[in-house]
Amino acid sequence: MAYLKNFGVILVGIVACVGLSPVAPELMNPYLFSILMYAGINITLAVSLNLVNGLTGQFSMGHAGFMAVGGYVSAFLTTEYLSKMNPGLPAGLNEIVLFAAALYAGGLASAALGYLVGLPSLRLKGDYLAIVTLGFGEIIRVLILNIDAVGGARGMPGIPKWTNFGWVYAIAFISIITVRRIMASRHGRALLAVREDEIAAEATGVNTTRYKVTAFVIGAFFAGVSGGLFAHFLTYLNPQTFDFNRSFEIIIMVVLGGMGSTTGAVVAALFLTALRELLRPLQEITRLDFRMVIYSLMLVILMLTRPNGFFGTKELSDFGPFRRFKRDALKDAAAADAPAEGARG
Repeated sequence: MAYLKNFGVILVGIVACVGLSPVAPELMNPYLFSILMYAGINITLAVSLNLVNGLTGQFSMGHAGFMAVGGYVSAFLTTEYLSKMNPGLPAGLNEIVLFAAALYAGGLASAALGYLVGLPSLRLKGDYLAIVTLGFGEIIRVLILNIDAVGGARGMPGIPKWTNFGWVYAIAFISIITVRRIMASRHGRALLAVREDEIAAEATGVNTTRYKVTAFVIGAFFAGVSGGLFAHFLTYLNPQTFDFNRSFEIIIMVVLGGMGSTTGAVVAALFLTALRELLRPLQEITRLDFRMVIYSLMLVILMLTRPNGFFGTKELSDFGPFRRFKRDALKDAAAADAPAEGARG
């Protein structure tokens, strides 16, 4: 019953996002709509990075690299192959199926690369892991600069505009539900054990490397999918878009919302995306880009006044009338874990 209930929640959420897709662009001007779209993409990025940095206790700084891989792989497939294909499905379904295949391929490419990078690097800790993942992100950017098949330094134009409101927020919803279900399961408890005390977790029989790599791969997959959404909304990719500043922006979202809080990651992604556009007039007046300076200053002030971020490790279900949903989720998780634990006994 727990799995059927979860599937029903996901299905209702996806249907709601898809249903709003033709209506949302009509309710606001194109500029505000583009901000809303970027905010949805940033939600997926922040939630997926929070799985690694906040919930598992690692410190990855290469999320923009995974986003770049997913974006370029999906864009290359659609521009070179998929946009020219016709599966023979009913009108309107061709684009949906082809775009879903492109996003899935981009996510898988990022996940595979995340596994190859994570398996050796996640044996490191703290600053060493941050340096390795930062170097990985820069390696990806430099490699893309020298690959003529995807435009190199010129960038990659002509990407079909297949991303819409339904795609962006359906995937954001799926990423949130996925992370929340992971954290409500026994695998999530193992990840939290790694975050709190890795040595103690190893002593109790938790395969810490396996769980860290698993979280890293899942985070990389969703980063790759968000890269595909970004590519097919902007219709143009440039390697400079995925530099260190991009990774830094996603990290700020996670830290600002609260390391370990999925709700905090969502709220911070929405807030910082809106703040970036609110600061644009200042940039036009001064001819200088103060956004990263203000982001950094905000992060310093936050660390001095509220080191745990806006939400800390709390979720929306920890407040007021939403607590009932948390109790139901814990009951569902206990029911799902009971057969497996009984089998081990």
